[in-house]
Amino acid sequence: MILPIVGYGHQVLRTKAAEIGPEYPDLPVLIENMFETMHNAQGVGLAAPQINLPIRVFVVDGAPMEDEEMQDFKRVFINPQKVEEVGKPWGFEEGCLSIPDIREVVRRRSDITLHYFDENFEEKTETFSGMKARVIQHEYDHLEGILFMDHISNLRRSMLKPKLQRIIRGDIDVEYPMKFNRKA
Repeated sequence: MILPIVGYGHQVLRTKAAEIGPEYPDLPVLIENMFETMHNAQGVGLAAPQINLPIRVFVVDGAPMEDEEMQDFKRVFINPQKVEEVGKPWGFEEGCLSIPDIREVVRRRSDITLHYFDENFEEKTETFSGMKARVIQHEYDHLEGILFMDHISNLRRSMLKPKLQRIIRGDIDVEYPMKFNRKA
């Protein structure tokens, strides 16, 4: 089932997500719906807060990317905890399904090590590099209540304020269902 993605300005996007257990209701269905929602919106990652669930779950599927290393990168991350982030920061233009029509260069470190559970609640600790690390860092930020906009300069954010206000109001056309705050 395709779920609505919450837009910039919605409180859940600024909430630190809570851990879940293997008994979380209908977890396999939720994961399937998250992948379907992400694919429908042509995204490569989707965190549970983006579908109005403040829980520590995100999914990634790099198949739509032209980057060869991402083609077979499809994962579920449950209760991820960052072990370390290392490497030289590098800039890359990022976007977000919750902040449509805005893309900005964000600097992130090249490697991240995560401790997490997969969809079968098997415990893992893994290091990811390059584009995989970047996608994971972006989605992990969502679980911490951080948006990619928080990584750009105050000046640039202030220049984008009119666009951000339109998103808050829902005054934007997107090809996927969204839920807006509409308080501005």
